[in-house]
Amino acid sequence: MKLENIDCGKAYDWGFTSEQYAKYRDIYPDKLYEKLRALGVAADGTAWLDLGTGTGVLIQNLYNKNARITGVDITEEQIRFARETAKENGFEVDYLVSPAESTNLPDGSFDTITAAQCFSYFERDKMKAEVKRLLKPGGKLIKIYMDWCLDDEIAEKSVSLVKEYNPDWTGKMGIEEDIYDDLFAGRKTEEFYCDIAFTREGWHGRMCACRGTLASMSKEQFEKWSRSHLKMLSSYPESFTVKHKIYITYFVL
Repeated sequence: MKLENIDCGKAYDWGFTSEQYAKYRDIYPDKLYEKLRALGVAADGTAWLDLGTGTGVLIQNLYNKNARITGVDITEEQIRFARETAKENGFEVDYLVSPAESTNLPDGSFDTITAAQCFSYFERDKMKAEVKRLLKPGGKLIKIYMDWCLDDEIAEKSVSLVKEYNPDWTGKMGIEEDIYDDLFAGRKTEEFYCDIAFTREGWHGRMCACRGTLASMSKEQFEKWSRSHLKMLSSYPESFTVKHKIYITYFVL
C-alpha cells in the first residue's frame, strides 16, 4: 500500500508483519474491552462488523457465540492468521478479505461497526458511504485508537531508533478531524491512560509489528534496526510497562 499522507508516500505492507502482529499486538487493556461491551459490541442477538480487523485481536477478546461477527481486512495474510486463531478456539466468525470501503456486505446488516487503529488508512468519502449503508437504524460506529506516549522513556527511545533507520516513517497517526458528524446524531469520545506490561521480547515484537519496521523497511534496514533495538532494551529490566493513551469515539446513526 502507498498513501501520500502517510510516511511521505513510502510503500508499506501489513502482510510482512502478520506473524508478529498475531503474536505481539494482543495488548489492549481489559478496561477497553469493558467499555466496548458496555457500548453493545458483540451483545447477544446482535451483528458486529470489525473493519481493518488485522489478525482479529478485538474479535478474539470480545467473542460471543450468541452474536453474529464479521471481520474485514484488505490484507490476505492478516485474515489467514485471524481464521487460524478462530479455528483453534472454536470461534464462528466470518472473515472477509476486502477493502473496508467496499465490502459488498448486505445493506443495514450490523448493529455495531468497530475500527481500531485503521481509520487514517481509509478513503474518507467512500468510507462514510459504506458505514451509512451497512449500519442498521440506531446502529453504532465505534473508532478505537491506542498509542504509546512519548513521555515514556522506552517508547521515546524506540520510536527515535525506528526513525533513525526509516526517516520517512511519520510514527503515530494521531486523532484526525472527524468527518462523520454529518451522518450521526452525535459524537462522544472517551480518553484514558494505561500502563501496558511488556517483556523485552514482547516490546520488541510490538515494534516489529508497527508500520515503520517490518511493514516498510528493507531486509537490511530491519536487521540493523532489530539489533540496535534489542541492544537498547538490554539496559532495561526483563519486564516493564509502557504508558499508552486510549481513545474511544462513537456515533449513533
